[in-house]
Amino acid sequence: MSLLVTGSIGIDTVEAPSGMVKDALGGSSVYFAYAASYFSPVRFVGVVGDDCPAGFLKPLHDNPNIDMGGLEVREGSKTFRWHGRYHKDVNSRDTISVNLNVLDEAGATIPRQFRDSRCVFLANTHPGLQVELLGQLEGPSLVVADTMDLWVETQREVLIDLLGRVDGLVLNDSEARLLTGQANVVAAGLACLAMVRRFVVVKKGEHGSLLFFDGEVHPMPGYPEVDVVDPTGAGDCFAGAMMGYLAAEGAVDRRTLHRAAAYGTVTASVNLEDFSLNRLLMTTRDDIDARMAQFERLAGF
Repeated sequence: MSLLVTGSIGIDTVEAPSGMVKDALGGSSVYFAYAASYFSPVRFVGVVGDDCPAGFLKPLHDNPNIDMGGLEVREGSKTFRWHGRYHKDVNSRDTISVNLNVLDEAGATIPRQFRDSRCVFLANTHPGLQVELLGQLEGPSLVVADTMDLWVETQREVLIDLLGRVDGLVLNDSEARLLTGQANVVAAGLACLAMVRRFVVVKKGEHGSLLFFDGEVHPMPGYPEVDVVDPTGAGDCFAGAMMGYLAAEGAVDRRTLHRAAAYGTVTASVNLEDFSLNRLLMTTRDDIDARMAQFERLAGF
């Protein structure tokens, strides 16, 4: 199935125990697209301002599996910027500053040649924009969305409306608890499942994830990663690899979802090993498959 992603493109500053980078390539759709490209061609939709540095998006333009026909450079606007600082325990971080800039304006326009996309991922952005983008598509067969605590707290009604229109939802455990009011993560996941059409993935960082499908919960262990440099974008890489695999397989059943989540786990573990896309840029599909085979042995599935 054709796979389309729309979401943020960011200029990131990241501080971590392992070091710091300034003005690095980031954003939800960027990480998603690169991870998905190992498994399926990706149609990319996103907006930057005219302040976006020349060559900033070169890793995406150079990837033959990513069609950048949906990129808009908006005159007079500024690109989304984020500055985060990770604690010694890299599962915790502080947002030092965030400038929504172009993300606080009108959403992207999906090119006509992309509107027949069958598989769609609405990466994290304002749920109102996600609804608007969904309305530009011509009957996709699989739509999955991501969200964050900010939208749960400030745009709950719009977010609930969006969830009723999508097949799947990807979010982390604290977001699931916040959205549902359930303290127990399994109860929270099941409550989220009732809000969407088909499945939910609740991410738990280094502890793996929980897949909710057909009223059941299927735990997925985390990959035992030691060399964690920068967790930024790991969740987006998880979603990208998962959706890329689903698009390539053309099926959404329990077995396919389980294997897709496993590929998401493995691809995210690669991304953790350097800042921005640096580690993924040195990684091939053969490398991903080799790590997947190791993960299968370790996890025993």
